[in-house]
Amino acid sequence: MRETRTTEFKEKITNTFLKTVSAFSNYDGGEIFFGIDDNGDIKELEDVKQACLDIENKINDSISPQPDYTLELQNNDKTIKLTVKSGSQKPYLYKSKAYKRNDTATIEVDTLELSRLILDGKNIRFEELPCKDQNLTFDTLYQRLKEHIQIETFNQDTLKTLNLYNSAIGYNNTAGILADKNHFPGIDIVKFGENISVIHKRATFDNISVLAVYEKALEVFRDYYQYEEIQGTDRKKVERIPEAAFREAIANALIHRVWDVESQIKVSMFDDRIEIISPGGLPSGITEDEYLAGKLSILRNRNLANIFYRLGLVEIFGTGITRIKQLYEEGLKQPDFELSENTIKTILPVFEKNLDLTEDERKIYKILSKTILKSISEIAPSVSFGKSKTTQLLKEMSEKGIVKIEGRGRGTKYMIK
Repeated sequence: MRETRTTEFKEKITNTFLKTVSAFSNYDGGEIFFGIDDNGDIKELEDVKQACLDIENKINDSISPQPDYTLELQNNDKTIKLTVKSGSQKPYLYKSKAYKRNDTATIEVDTLELSRLILDGKNIRFEELPCKDQNLTFDTLYQRLKEHIQIETFNQDTLKTLNLYNSAIGYNNTAGILADKNHFPGIDIVKFGENISVIHKRATFDNISVLAVYEKALEVFRDYYQYEEIQGTDRKKVERIPEAAFREAIANALIHRVWDVESQIKVSMFDDRIEIISPGGLPSGITEDEYLAGKLSILRNRNLANIFYRLGLVEIFGTGITRIKQLYEEGLKQPDFELSENTIKTILPVFEKNLDLTEDERKIYKILSKTILKSISEIAPSVSFGKSKTTQLLKEMSEKGIVKIEGRGRGTKYMIK
């Protein structure tokens, strides 16, 4: 057993554990084990009954409001397990400060995070707060509703139905995000060349309706990852990256991002992949495994998600990751998802159909996919089967039409065809 984000060891009972009680109560809960050192070794407590009373008194006297916890004796009554549940009356304060877990450490939250905890404790979301701009227009939203659900009239009652307006506060932040002009960040797109020092295009879409941001991002995508092939008398559209996967990734980024920070969604376009980085990690209450498996969906911005759903921009909530994976089922390279405390990164590789390669051929293919041309001396050190077998495999892959060979002798170079 080792310390984790939701597990902490304390050899002795000192007041430092109270910060972690605050952190567990404010977020996803956790367990504190007393009588166990940092390495997970049992050191035992002298008087566990008195120790339980000390723990209970310290929590009751120092944490406000009262957290939800239980105490349990373990290891033949030599250690104590303190289980702290995530509370509903956030923020839970120790000495007038709120705490959170940062990996295996407990740290004080910053001002922004404290304001989020306060809203969470009141069951209020940022998107439901009054928008600081109240002079808003919604031409883009109206046009999209007219096109997709044949709406006939668009007025204040329509906005109320969509949970964008109420008489008490006026327009909320979701309304601001959807308004034609607003103060919210959007998307910053960069198309790189052969390396990150070469920029072919940069486009920034800020302070406009999130629906327009979504559409403009698609336009840039189509410029670089779609083209037409003429086959006889027909024109066929070719997608280097499935557009449906990009749509899902951008919609997810816009719906699930945090909107209370002045940070854009970053879209980095490369010849072999697209990387999309969205501000804000996973919402509280969902694990990384649940998110990646599509088992559970917790909407950070439910009103915004509802608009995207009504317009047909997303399907059933929580299926975005699953749909992206399904679109790559026959692909040689799969999409990847990287989660951190403050960001979610989606990587969409250029689609290459599974070519029934052997395991060794896949290793070579993976190496070649990262560059334009490589010599045998550059490939061989990266595989375990030596230069001779590498050369033979490259020859066989050339005969299959997978690899192209250029040059002769020592100047021979290999590339994916």
